[in-house]
Amino acid sequence: MQKRRHGGVGKLVVSSFLGKKINIFSSNEDFISKQEIFHTLKCPTQFSNKFSAIKRKRRMFNAVPICSELVLAPPPPPPQPMVVAVPAATLKAASPEMAKDVAAVEALLRYKFKDETLLEEALTHSSCTESASYQRLEFIGDAALGLAISNYLYLNNPDVGPGRLSALRAANVSTEKLARVAVRHGLYRFLRRNSPSLDEKVREFTVAIEREGDEQPYCSIKAPKVLSDIVESIAAAIYVDCHFNLEHLWMTFRGLLEPVIMSETFHEQPVTALYEFCQKNGMAVDIRNWKKEDKNITNVFVEKKLVGVGCSEQREIAKLNAAKDALEKLSASNAVEVGEGVVPPSVAVDNKEYKQGLNEFCSKKHWPKPTYRVDKEQGPPHDRRFRCSVQVETADGVFIVAGEFRSRVKDAENSAASHMLINLRS
Repeated sequence: MQKRRHGGVGKLVVSSFLGKKINIFSSNEDFISKQEIFHTLKCPTQFSNKFSAIKRKRRMFNAVPICSELVLAPPPPPPQPMVVAVPAATLKAASPEMAKDVAAVEALLRYKFKDETLLEEALTHSSCTESASYQRLEFIGDAALGLAISNYLYLNNPDVGPGRLSALRAANVSTEKLARVAVRHGLYRFLRRNSPSLDEKVREFTVAIEREGDEQPYCSIKAPKVLSDIVESIAAAIYVDCHFNLEHLWMTFRGLLEPVIMSETFHEQPVTALYEFCQKNGMAVDIRNWKKEDKNITNVFVEKKLVGVGCSEQREIAKLNAAKDALEKLSASNAVEVGEGVVPPSVAVDNKEYKQGLNEFCSKKHWPKPTYRVDKEQGPPHDRRFRCSVQVETADGVFIVAGEFRSRVKDAENSAASHMLINLRS
């Protein structure tokens, strides 16, 4: 607030944040304090009413009008854009220790970085504490890749609905899909890190991919997140280096992601596909998880019949393998009923003594002899029923399968053995 003299009368000139200038002639009679002015400036309606009352009072005594003018301020400037153009980056070279790896990745991408330190950061794991890691770049890379993939799928699938588009996007930016990209192009060897345990996880996943084939969409081993992080971080480095040009990012990076999963090459996640299959065919599905030492075992029951078994150190992978196993059996057009399970004819066991058949099967494979135990008992003493499970140690891990309730323990063990044979032979 500024106070100046005007014609012998104290004149206060008040400029408000509303963009208006108001001249006030003060007097002893109609004095408005500074506190009142600031209060009324916050409430324009009260401000107007206050001065209208004073003007009426002044006219009654032939006084000078208290408000002489109202001047409108010029319109405010337009708001600044949210994204400001980034000036062209000056050429920055990578450090000597990373220069060779940076050059190799640039050759792989067929892209020359203006700021090579971005790519160096994208190739640095958090275990190297002396340098900035890729964690910040991974954040922006995840979002940029998701948007780029969304645009591509939207433009190339005009007849596909939003639900299917979301599934396609999720498949293309999933941890496993990006991890496979990293394995295919050998990106992990360029990563600066200091973590032997990380190296072992990546090695196991790489071996599994080579064994099962790259065309198999869901690996039996969980993909290490570090592999997908590398892909997202490199994408972010390009995105920042080209001044956040999404089209430039996609044109540069698309070749690394090929083949892009489209509707004709899309494979539903096995667990989701299993539930959809059973719902469509009016069948009840029950998935049970077991724990044996450091192994996770998952059994899939459809209509109370065991149709799938999976085993892995990771629970989600065990569940995935069990769902895949169940889908293969359920989708077989020539499946037949055998005992308490659904199996192809080639797996059927003619001899009702399944325990003996299981022992012979394990002996041929040079596996330890199966072990049985009573899991549950039910019914009154005169009509007792038992359910047993059988455990088999294989080269791929330990499998535990439960049978059906039977009136005798021997028959319950035989039921468990029949279920185990079904899964081992299929």
